[in-house]
Amino acid sequence: MEGRPPFPTGRGTHAGAALQFGDSRADLLQWALQTGDPLADAVAEEIHVRGRPARACLDAGIRSGLATVADPPAAIAEFLRHTETLPDFADDQLLDTGSLPFYSAPPPVHIISLSAGALIRVYESPSISEVLATTGRLIEGADRRIRETGKWVSTAMIPGGLRPGQPGYIATLQVRILHANMRRLARSRGFDEARHGVAINQVDLARTWLDFTYTSLRAEEIMGFSLTSRETRSIYSYWWLLAHLLGVDPRLVQGISNNEQAARVDALLQYATGALIDESVTLAAATLNSITDLLGAALHIPERLGSRGLASLARMFHGDVVADELQIPRSRAADTVIATATERVRSARRTLRAEPAQWESALQKNLATARMSLQERGSALYETSGS
Repeated sequence: MEGRPPFPTGRGTHAGAALQFGDSRADLLQWALQTGDPLADAVAEEIHVRGRPARACLDAGIRSGLATVADPPAAIAEFLRHTETLPDFADDQLLDTGSLPFYSAPPPVHIISLSAGALIRVYESPSISEVLATTGRLIEGADRRIRETGKWVSTAMIPGGLRPGQPGYIATLQVRILHANMRRLARSRGFDEARHGVAINQVDLARTWLDFTYTSLRAEEIMGFSLTSRETRSIYSYWWLLAHLLGVDPRLVQGISNNEQAARVDALLQYATGALIDESVTLAAATLNSITDLLGAALHIPERLGSRGLASLARMFHGDVVADELQIPRSRAADTVIATATERVRSARRTLRAEPAQWESALQKNLATARMSLQERGSALYETSGS
């Protein structure tokens, strides 16, 4: 693609991508690997230069709206103008009910799919692992990252929460600014852009988006918590709006409405991800160790199964080839127990679906539990970084 930097050396080639996915997709990949989040990056630079006044201005704008901020810096004004202008598809129905299918499963199920599913796959990316190492977050406790990510997802999924000024909107923009600050810090510490592309680039952002949607939905289906096609479309549509707020280019993810479509986009992004590195193995082990105690609550299996049961699930989520590379152990005994437990879940879920009043009651109970949990959680790094 003329006029653009070449493919990073560790992320495939334009010719290879074109052979598999076509020239237009290869061009998009090449652009995405060399692009971060221009709007948020400009805000991060503004904060670095102006310090506390810019930080206070951004925080006020995120919470109360651009119109309430007197004489904001141009970068902050442009950022807020973009985030406050919701896409045409983000109507009241999507904002108020789009996330409801998420609550057809209890919170422990989401924590397992998020951590043993989504986060482990995020960590499979060499560039993401390298960003964590470069910025000093690799050695940070995996349990903290799980808690912080879980808090953001829980906040973002509360119905109505993505309207400007609401908690999900605020938290998502805070996460976006955290990414911009990490991107800036990684570059200042010598992040290898020739090998990986821009730190936390558009491929990384879109692939992470897919891990929170496609990977998590598949993981929950494996555990017995499947969704209907309408419910699945609703969740993906809600995440289109989250992509907009997170600064993910719509050409990469918008329009995905089922797992089959997601799998095709995932294959494109996976081509440009690169092979596993040692840090990915370390992060996977730390993640599984942090959530072992949740397995019993999610699937009602004996606590003594512990880490073996979680490893069994992780192998199902990621497949034997990747699981072997991540050094996730096998356990035939655990496989048998997990298979029995997930079949019980499927049967109970079918029975519950057949009773609409009971189904709705269970959904509202899970939603109420999520709201209560958010009140009990402490502050996260994204809440104190840049806004």
